[in-house]
Amino acid sequence: MTNALRQFDVIVVGAGAAGLMCAATAGQRGRRVALLEHGGQAGRKILISGGGRCNFTNIHCEPGNFISENPHFAKSALAGYGPRDFLELVERYGIKWHEKTLGQLFCNGSARAILEMLLAECELGGVELVLNAREIAVEGAAGGGFRVECSAGEFWAESLVVATGGLSIPKMGATGLAYELAGKFGLAVVAPRPGLVALLLGGDEAGWTELAGVAAEVVAWAEPAEKNRSSGAKAHDDFAGSIVGVKTPTYRPVPPTYRPVPFREKMLVTHRGLSGPGVLQASSYWRPGDELLLDLAPDAKVLAALKEPKARRDLTALRQALREVLPQRLAGYLAENYAPAGWSNAALDEYERRLHRFSLHPVGTEGFEKAEVTAGGVDTDELQARTMEARTTPGLYFIGEAVDVTGWLGGFNFQWAWASAVAAGRKA
Repeated sequence: MTNALRQFDVIVVGAGAAGLMCAATAGQRGRRVALLEHGGQAGRKILISGGGRCNFTNIHCEPGNFISENPHFAKSALAGYGPRDFLELVERYGIKWHEKTLGQLFCNGSARAILEMLLAECELGGVELVLNAREIAVEGAAGGGFRVECSAGEFWAESLVVATGGLSIPKMGATGLAYELAGKFGLAVVAPRPGLVALLLGGDEAGWTELAGVAAEVVAWAEPAEKNRSSGAKAHDDFAGSIVGVKTPTYRPVPPTYRPVPFREKMLVTHRGLSGPGVLQASSYWRPGDELLLDLAPDAKVLAALKEPKARRDLTALRQALREVLPQRLAGYLAENYAPAGWSNAALDEYERRLHRFSLHPVGTEGFEKAEVTAGGVDTDELQARTMEARTTPGLYFIGEAVDVTGWLGGFNFQWAWASAVAAGRKA
């Protein structure tokens, strides 16, 4: 390690999707940029995303696809750099892509093409990428700017961009550094929690796990419990023990002020609970105590045949009716464990209503280890929406997953990474 202080215009901490994009944007403005990455490789999460093909954006991306205490915060950055802008960059590099369902764009080949594109953009901007920059410590410099010390040396810059992400997938190197730095400079943090994560079932509902492997198209949404509507949810216990040696900032509770959003996608039953795109989407809105509501048979009148004149009305007929619209194992389970209270028209109508608003009570999530994203993060009230700069600390920026802006499944979180990075890179 050298003792010489190296000076730059901008230091970007974290060489993930947002950090690479921000460094490239600032560098191509003529700024001297150091990009510090604590791991031995840049963009590791990019490489594993989308099953190795990188779902790099969604053409239908708009502010309504994001969760935040301030639902309007993402508007400026997304307006400044949208899906078409990133797609233009992808095509400039000759990367072949295709659209899957619901506007999701993927590489035809490997996600490595996106990483190599971003590294090439950084090279065009003269960015100095510093790998294995471990034990990062940041101080506000006495004469202005920011001083960063790490295993790779000492650095100074007038602008510091924090792009270190959240707590999801710690085996890929996730840490709470962004929250530590926010607390250090007096910025509030919305309690981090796992997002886009499988939900666990227990108690009387643990029997669902006998159906592990069963998949069905459903409409899923999280229904806030009364206690969460009134007083807000506390920080997940998952967070308290997730970061060793980090002073935990003070978190304010987050009331679920947004309306429940229904997602019509696949549900997958697992050995511990429920997963699949529909449940993962709902999980980002779910908090302990909330219900998970499911429409198990969208658009179907499941029991219509049983209500016809002289129709058979018993468990055999119920099971057959359920099998018409649901996988066989799920139909059998519902018939055997959730039979209607009787066979009158009123009882059948009530059972029909239940199938379209089926209530489950998750006991938790698979945690940050399995979560695709971290919800919560640096409070957007602390940041300028157009630039991502801290209101009280000029020259300090937070971008990407570190911020309290969480996208839906399907390329939205990558688009937030690109948009927030460009917003900061144009100013830092």
